[in-house]
Amino acid sequence: MFDILIKNAKIVDGSGSPWFYGNVAVKGEEIVGVGRVEGPATRVIDAEGQFLTPGFIDAHSHSDDSLLTNPLAESKTRQGVTAEVIGQCGSSAAPRKDAEGAYDYKSLAEYLDVLEKRGVALNVIPLLGHGNLRQVVMGYDNRKATPLELQQMCQLTADSMEAGAFGFTTGLIYPPGSYADAEEITAIAKVVAEYGGIYATHMRDEDGNLLRSVAETIAVGKEASLPVHISHHKVCGERNWGLVKESLKLIDEKRQQGVDITMDQYPYIATSTGLKVIIPQWAHAGGTAGLRARFTDAESRASLTQEILSAEKRWDWILVASCSKEHNKIYEGKTAAEIAQMTGKAPVDACLDLLLDEDFSVGMVRYAMCEEDVELVMQHPHVMIGSDSSARATYGQLSEGKPHPRAYGTFTRVLETYVRERNVLTLEDAVRKMTNLTASRFQLWDRGLVRPGFKADLVLLDLAKCKENCTFAQPHAYPEGVSLVCVNGTIVVEAGEHLGLTPGKVLRMGR
Repeated sequence: MFDILIKNAKIVDGSGSPWFYGNVAVKGEEIVGVGRVEGPATRVIDAEGQFLTPGFIDAHSHSDDSLLTNPLAESKTRQGVTAEVIGQCGSSAAPRKDAEGAYDYKSLAEYLDVLEKRGVALNVIPLLGHGNLRQVVMGYDNRKATPLELQQMCQLTADSMEAGAFGFTTGLIYPPGSYADAEEITAIAKVVAEYGGIYATHMRDEDGNLLRSVAETIAVGKEASLPVHISHHKVCGERNWGLVKESLKLIDEKRQQGVDITMDQYPYIATSTGLKVIIPQWAHAGGTAGLRARFTDAESRASLTQEILSAEKRWDWILVASCSKEHNKIYEGKTAAEIAQMTGKAPVDACLDLLLDEDFSVGMVRYAMCEEDVELVMQHPHVMIGSDSSARATYGQLSEGKPHPRAYGTFTRVLETYVRERNVLTLEDAVRKMTNLTASRFQLWDRGLVRPGFKADLVLLDLAKCKENCTFAQPHAYPEGVSLVCVNGTIVVEAGEHLGLTPGKVLRMGR
């Protein structure tokens, strides 16, 4: 007897093959039948011609902390996401120097145990953040690692890979990771390679030096003999639009030469990160204390101000997404240009004063890309979909601020805008980019396809009703169109509503 039998579905199996009518039977955590399968079941669901797909896998997620805050991951699961890859852009929950906060952990192994015991609604695929290694061993020192320090970082890497990490990531625009040279990154990559892991990177430059950054990424992969993955591939800045044609051409050439390289992307023309990225790299040395000292020293502040002004030209493209202090909440959702008008300051001074007052923790959304580039990257066969966002909710702590709408809308937006409305992708290829392509990249050999023997991570959706709902002005809104989500054989979303269950698993490489 089956636990679940979904009948009369248009099955998009994740392989890229054309959809076909059929039934899907589930018993326990697995799919046990696909196609003409019939038989008694505890629960029979009539799909009524809706599309049935594998659960979506968020190839690039920052839910490391938010899953501890709220394990239901509602902004993701309501889109159909059944697994997400965390530890991105060089930043993971662990290792960390001190066990602080509500959860007592220092190592990645301890963090994964905490997450597992607490429970999660979706599956978690952990990566190790290179920035964490630097913080633990070197703090925020802007210098080359000594041989002993590099040895210590490599040992932490080995420990994390033993704990089940699927690889490591860098965030080469974020201190302290940005202070590392290619030699340091390659040494760590060689340790990861010993465990069969992957190297994913937020590259050193997504602006005018995009091609140089791609070349650096490829060089690390070749030297360390491991697969490489470019996070949120794009080019920023109006003067650079179109450069992705060259970067994709370079990637294709290197793949033909035997380099194992893939990419992910979020389907928006705006980025999102911390406002402090506008500050020159040298000013971050010493961490928050170093920044505060430079901000309050007249000569240093004048120097970094001039450097920012030489780089930032579109203050109307910078949007403050989140502040922690109540008196600064009025700036959420406002551009730097608008905040300048509100405060009577120059935009650069308005931003720097806000950063100083907020202890340098201000969320930012920045318009930087063009739709032509987004569509071109999306159509590349080796690009998968990732939200580049943490899980959110329309209530509680995760409902604060005005975050990038990609937290709520990434996967629905692909279906609504780029499949149904613009025909940039076929449904079958979009589903492949959101399921099997990501599963195979991260060696999840029992997920990402609707196949007997695979885990029952499934999504039932009505393509005609898919609607993003969230906007930059009002980002906290759940999507429409996904009627049912199943994680490891358990229904977590039904009739578009979350059931409050946590059947997800903390996946560990090789286990």
